[in-house]
Formats: sequence, C-alpha cells, structure tokens
Amino acid sequence: MLGVRFLVSEYSTGPVHGGRIDTLGIDENGAPVVIEFKRATDAGVINQGLFYLSWLVDHKAEYGHLVRDRLGAPAAAQILWSAPRLICVAGNFTRYDVHAIREHRRSIDLVRYRFFGEDHFGLETVASVAAQTAALRTRRASETRAPGPRVAESAMEELHAEVDQVLLGLGDDITKVQRKTYRAYQRLRNFACVCPPQGTNCSSTSRPTPKRSTSSPDSPGT
Repeated sequence: MLGVRFLVSEYSTGPVHGGRIDTLGIDENGAPVVIEFKRATDAGVINQGLFYLSWLVDHKAEYGHLVRDRLGAPAAAQILWSAPRLICVAGNFTRYDVHAIREHRRSIDLVRYRFFGEDHFGLETVASVAAQTAALRTRRASETRAPGPRVAESAMEELHAEVDQVLLGLGDDITKVQRKTYRAYQRLRNFACVCPPQGTNCSSTSRPTPKRSTSSPDSPGT
C-alpha cells in the first residue's frame, strides 16, 4: 500500500544511539525508507522519524548489508542514497505537523490510517514533501520561459520533455526520481515511469522500417 518493500521491524540502532526503528524498507526506486507508526496524533512522530533517518544516512554500510541479506546483491547495488524517505503513519496529524515537514529538506510523507468496519482500513496521504521540491519549482519556472536557441534533436525528445512538464505540473508534492534506465514520478508511491529516448530508436521513428521499441528491457514501463 505504501510502495515499499519490507526489510525489518523494531530495528535496533545500537546502545549509543539508543533507539528502535519501527520499520525499515526500500521503495520502488531503491530509496531507503524509515516508517514510523503511531496509534493516534503524536507531536513527536516527525522529530523521532527524522532522528532515525539521520542515523540511517550515517550508517549506509549497515543498511546496505541488511538489503543484501534480505533482497540480494542486485537490490543492494541499486540503493538510491540521494533520496532517503521518512513515512509517518498515524491516526491523525495537526496543521502544525503539516507546516513542520515543509520546513525540512527531507522527503517526508504524512499518512493517516482509517478503519472501515472491522475488516477494512485505508491509508490517506495528509501531506507529502519532496527533498527536491525547491529544485523542481526552479525547473518548472525555467520551462515556462521562452524557448532558447537549442532545438530538440528529435520529435521523441520533444515529447519526452512535454511529458515531464505535464507530470511535474500536477502538483508541488510530485517527486521526480531519476534512475539509470527510467524516470519515476511519485506521490507516496510511483504513479508514472518514463523511459528516456534511446538514441537510434528515437531517430528511427521517421523511417518506415524496421519498427523498434523505445522501452529499455530492464525498465519498469511507462
């Protein structure tokens, strides 16, 4: 439901740090994730989560060994340390919590759980802040200016740029994650993945034959 692969729960941060992380995971794009759970509204959940997130960033090797043991060497080799995330799940949040996450430079999601009867529950995103929000806003502003002298090399590259602009324009809470073979657009979890133009594949679009796929074989799709 969160788009996160489970690694371990109640993970001890050692005697010096003196804490236990509710859940450690890794998301769809390989980003490390700390998940903190609270039964009701708790003013300390964000600070506690950031405390553990800072510990995680300082213990990359330990986290890497954990991923390797649970998911294998290929997953460990793809860890995206440029975008670690904190997900706080609670019964509710206050307006002060929403304001607080906007003052941090980390990727933080506030998620509220709700019960429906005795057998069902749902998760609702209350607020979501991406670590690169400021950079994305700068890029969006630059993309709305008059085009410069550089002309796109192909129609596929122009389309790729237009898709990027449209997806980022869906809201300030959109996170763009760049991987080697694809670009993911995320609201808590991925809602779109776009493969970049593939050189000769793009230039071959004007030729009648042969037809080629523009998707990378190891990408998650579009």
